[in-house]
Amino acid sequence: MKEYKRKSLQHESSLTANFMKYKFISGISLLLLIFWIAFLWFSPNRAPGNGDRVVDFEIPRGAGPSSIGKKLQKEGLIRDIVFFRMMLVLTVNSGNIKAGLYELNDGMTNLDVIDVITEGKVQTASLTIPEGWNNKQIGDYLAEKGYVKSKEEFLKITKNKNVLKEFSIAADSTEGYLFPDTYVVPRRYPAEKIHRVMVKHFFEKLEQAGIPSGLTPMDLHDRVILASIIEREAVHPEELPVMASVFINRINKKMRLESCATVQYLLPNPKKKLYEKDLHIKSPYNTYLHRGLPPGPISNPGFSAMKAAFYPDSTPFLFFVLKPDEGRHHFSETYSEHLKAKKKYLGD
Repeated sequence: MKEYKRKSLQHESSLTANFMKYKFISGISLLLLIFWIAFLWFSPNRAPGNGDRVVDFEIPRGAGPSSIGKKLQKEGLIRDIVFFRMMLVLTVNSGNIKAGLYELNDGMTNLDVIDVITEGKVQTASLTIPEGWNNKQIGDYLAEKGYVKSKEEFLKITKNKNVLKEFSIAADSTEGYLFPDTYVVPRRYPAEKIHRVMVKHFFEKLEQAGIPSGLTPMDLHDRVILASIIEREAVHPEELPVMASVFINRINKKMRLESCATVQYLLPNPKKKLYEKDLHIKSPYNTYLHRGLPPGPISNPGFSAMKAAFYPDSTPFLFFVLKPDEGRHHFSETYSEHLKAKKKYLGD
């Protein structure tokens, strides 16, 4: 009986101890929770707002943590500059801030902001350059998008001697070497960099097209000129190799190319139909007056046109005429056949 009472008292004592231990742990946990809530509420890392306010925040090149912190606080994007700089140091990111234009909001913590500006998560824009545009058209487009002040500013960039030398371009501008494609670039990206990216992309695509290696810059330039002409003449990709063969056949026979596209290149604005007087415009680019290829490309050709210029079909054709209703061409071997085709399709 005494042994039973002793064990009972021990059990009660153990329960009391466990209860007190539980109360202690619960009390500590509650205090920690209250402390954590207070820390989050009063912490300088807390977002200054609820995220409704969105700011286009630009970090210039060479800007340091101090000036960036001041600007962030002025824009209402952080609560405390000192805490912001401390977090940069603790996360070892003081030297990792990247210049650019960022979309930030007042619902972001210091760590959120640091993550964006050190990962370079800048705002981007899509620039779509269609096949067959010339440098003037690209200049107008970039001016419209705000990357250059004017077409003339971009045309000056395309004559950058360092770029021409770097890519061994045998010309005084990069006309023909700006590959048509959609480019995703940071907003406010320098036009000089956009230009270089397009030239670099051209040579990458050239390699993908299986172009023969060992070409001299002048050999390549001649093919780019040819590609730029057929790009402007043909609408349907399957006609490009055939059209390339027509121009090569005419060159081999020392005939003038008589390409309307080369005349259109000389006009301030393209015409739906060229008139006799247009064919007499005095310019080395006018292939109705001068034999052989023009001095330079008249457009920036795409992948298919470049490939066709290097790998044309083998045909006897020397002439072609557009079928207006179809957007395709009728190809002829002889001039008499060509005249019949013109009468049939154009009523001439």
